[in-house]
Amino acid sequence: MLTPCLFSVSYAGFWGQHTLGLPEFIRHAGGLGYRHVMLAGKRPHLSVLDYDHDRLEPVISALREAQVTAPVVAAYIDAAGGAAGEVPYLEMQIAYVERLAKLGNLLGSKIVRVFTAYEKLDGSTAALWTQTVAMLREICDRVGSLGMMVAVQNHHDLAVATDALLELLTDVARPNCKLGFDAWSPALRGEDLYKAALAAAPHTVLTTNADYVRFERFAYRSELVNYEHRPVPFVRAVPFGTGFIDYPAFFAGLIEGGFRGIATYETCSTLRSGGSLQNLDSYAQTYLTWMQNQGFAVEEERATTTWQNGRT
Repeated sequence: MLTPCLFSVSYAGFWGQHTLGLPEFIRHAGGLGYRHVMLAGKRPHLSVLDYDHDRLEPVISALREAQVTAPVVAAYIDAAGGAAGEVPYLEMQIAYVERLAKLGNLLGSKIVRVFTAYEKLDGSTAALWTQTVAMLREICDRVGSLGMMVAVQNHHDLAVATDALLELLTDVARPNCKLGFDAWSPALRGEDLYKAALAAAPHTVLTTNADYVRFERFAYRSELVNYEHRPVPFVRAVPFGTGFIDYPAFFAGLIEGGFRGIATYETCSTLRSGGSLQNLDSYAQTYLTWMQNQGFAVEEERATTTWQNGRT
């Protein structure tokens, strides 16, 4: 029903966890039972500075040997960046996504994941919205020539609420602009996960999943001999299915709404029990087992993708 996938960022070392290089990660994912991987478009993985058409052979060989595919490449962008007006910041980001999409196209990827923008509390939300729409339109037009879709993830501040995200999608108005719709953001912000997923499902081609626990925070006030409650809880990643996010409701909404796409697992924060390779593997395998036990994971044969002239 859904296609489980493992995100390479889980083994990229950004939160102190064990680090694997890109070809090594691909082989490792195959050994864990994953048949599909999502590749992070930055170092130490699929960086546009380190890979081009002539330097992809180690990645292609790893995919072939592990019998897995790479349906998604993940771009890291922020339309709000670039403080100096004379620097063509948006052009740089668009060029980066286009080049990453071309690498993905050579690997057989069909989707490039992107973000929107981190908002600045300066009253410029409307202008930032317009700028983000323009950026996404040009990205869609450029990668569309490769036959690729753009999946906008509900991650950055701008349009992070589900109704706002759907409004943004309407404004972008490109047939290859879809959603990478995740549960953790609406769960943290108190949205009804089933209703949010049901509304987003018709536009969703990708969902990226992880589970978390929340801890309330307090600051001791000695003059009051008491504690002051801090408004934002501390959040920590835990094995899938053991956190506070109601994933059965989330997936029920997605599936009822018609989603039959890629469900990617990621570890993108510090983890309970640490970042050892053994713990990372345990988290990744727990997700795969959970998806299978819930009946969400599609049964499929090992990938038999072949590469000809650098393309699938």
